[in-house]
Amino acid sequence: MQKRDNVTAYLFLSPWLVGLFAITIGPMIASLYLAFTDYNLIEAPAWVGLENFTRMLSDERLHNSLRVTFTYVFVSVPLQLAIALLLAVVLDRGVRGMAFYRSVFYLPSLLGSSVAIAILWRQVFGTEGLLNQVLALVGVEGKGWISDPSTALGTLVVLNVWTFGSPMVIFLAGLRQVPTMYYEAAAVDGAGPLRRFFGITLPLLTPIIFFNLVLQIIHAFQSFTQAFVVSGGSGGPSDSTMFFTLYLYDRGFGNFDMGYASAMAWFLLVVIAIFTGVNFLVSKYWVFYEN
Repeated sequence: MQKRDNVTAYLFLSPWLVGLFAITIGPMIASLYLAFTDYNLIEAPAWVGLENFTRMLSDERLHNSLRVTFTYVFVSVPLQLAIALLLAVVLDRGVRGMAFYRSVFYLPSLLGSSVAIAILWRQVFGTEGLLNQVLALVGVEGKGWISDPSTALGTLVVLNVWTFGSPMVIFLAGLRQVPTMYYEAAAVDGAGPLRRFFGITLPLLTPIIFFNLVLQIIHAFQSFTQAFVVSGGSGGPSDSTMFFTLYLYDRGFGNFDMGYASAMAWFLLVVIAIFTGVNFLVSKYWVFYEN
């Protein structure tokens, strides 16, 4: 009887298992092999060992893409989490119509990685975009925010910060779990709103902050659609928006250097794993659990 139940369970799991091995694990193993080959998508892969990885040491465009990506991650993720936490605290105060506001604020997270929103962003920050039209009303002459190397990356940072809905909802759920008795005791002791926030809310939310931080860092490192559409796939002026993922795509499908692109993909995996591991290591110094 138990064996028959196990067979039935595996039959129901079989579509997921096929997808896991055919779409995820299989291509990962193939890309790991290709990372050590010279492969142009037409001829058979030729084994070159560590050559693709050593080429990265002298690839200036790759180094620039890393600088752009790190800047994007280190600037946009903290700003996004700060705004998400601020709005979660405001909504947690029992604002009338909170379900409506929560849906509205979450909507950008559903659309932020779409092509349509990236195109909209070009219309907002273009030379004749909405932002410049608004500035013209107050007598300020705008510029091509996307075509200017000094501001092009900033527009993508703003786009990522704008998609704060997902971490905001998670923060809001965490705020609902903070016992009210702590606030009542602090109020009796004369603690003000700021003291209660930094002494009670923030420490008890550190597990949620840590969770959101890890997820958003991974998501930011993998950002591609925004940079590809906003920059027209070129990496922007002077490669100012050339994300690592965008350069990877350019090497693999623009230059047909799929072996090098596969090596870059595994390098990115290692970078994300290092950042995630460091976050877990240092979390014991700032993440506090109620137990």
